[in-house]
Amino acid sequence: MTHRAAVAGCGLVGSKRAFALVEAEVEIAAVYDTDLEKARELASRLPGQVAITDNALEAFSMQGVDIAIVATTHVALAPTAITALECDCHVLVEKPGASTLAGLAELAEAATKHSQVVRVGFNHRFHPAITMARDLVAGEELGTLMNVRGRYGHGGRKGYEEEWRADRSLSGGGELIDQGLHLIDLTRFVAGDVYLEYSELRTDYWDIEVEDNAFLALRAEGGAFAWLHTSWTEWKNLFSFEIALQGGKVEVTGLGGSYGTERLTVHRMLPEMGPPLTTCWEWPRPDESWLREVEDMLEAIEGRSSQGADVSDGVAAFRIVDQAYRR
Repeated sequence: MTHRAAVAGCGLVGSKRAFALVEAEVEIAAVYDTDLEKARELASRLPGQVAITDNALEAFSMQGVDIAIVATTHVALAPTAITALECDCHVLVEKPGASTLAGLAELAEAATKHSQVVRVGFNHRFHPAITMARDLVAGEELGTLMNVRGRYGHGGRKGYEEEWRADRSLSGGGELIDQGLHLIDLTRFVAGDVYLEYSELRTDYWDIEVEDNAFLALRAEGGAFAWLHTSWTEWKNLFSFEIALQGGKVEVTGLGGSYGTERLTVHRMLPEMGPPLTTCWEWPRPDESWLREVEDMLEAIEGRSSQGADVSDGVAAFRIVDQAYRR
């Protein structure tokens, strides 16, 4: 099946999404941004004749467009995605999908009304180490899941306090809604539905109105426990996701690039216990999660099974964020 796409939001993430479409052999018909210069710059790097517009409706209404990528600021995500649905597009909307839980609920309602595929951009699900870790947990060869410990963070950059992510009116929140939402989704990805036991949101360094550190304690319906910490004061970029099971431990570190080589380490307990049998896999190649997520969405559009986060997954993860912000 041939697809044509329109990309809304031409910043860093929108550009990554656009080039993933190109790799997946999806034609890009139009790019949209309220900043036309950003749209022009992205279009100049894409193949073919790409229309440039600062009108979302115009982009999604172009002939043959059936897929919309929405990677705007958080406050514009849900309204832009709903516009795409009203134009009969399938939608991949960047996480968190909206700046508020109510906004994401409106998107979920629109997705049901228009019967289109909607995916929330939790691309971390598509890192090979994460996929393999989930399969190990689901296969139960290492026994019952006991707990999860996740850490994810960076140190911002000069002027970070002036960027849109630090402005609650545009972002909806700070580090919790940013990288923290990935950790919540990954916990749900391996452990199933979770609920919030405890949260501590702190603003320790940046002169901003949103949190720069978030600590969460979650409990899964099956009884497993998760302790998550996400930070804008990590200074050295860090990703670590550890899964403890009764028969061993699975650990994912790195996401490529500045986060270090993506690595999966499995420690299998021996019958006599003592030092475990340790096996390690590495993926030194560039990050392919963006491409895998697009390919997964194409599978869903064509009615085949997929592992991407649908809008109900987005709502479930955002509900944890919303509860933490209300405490």
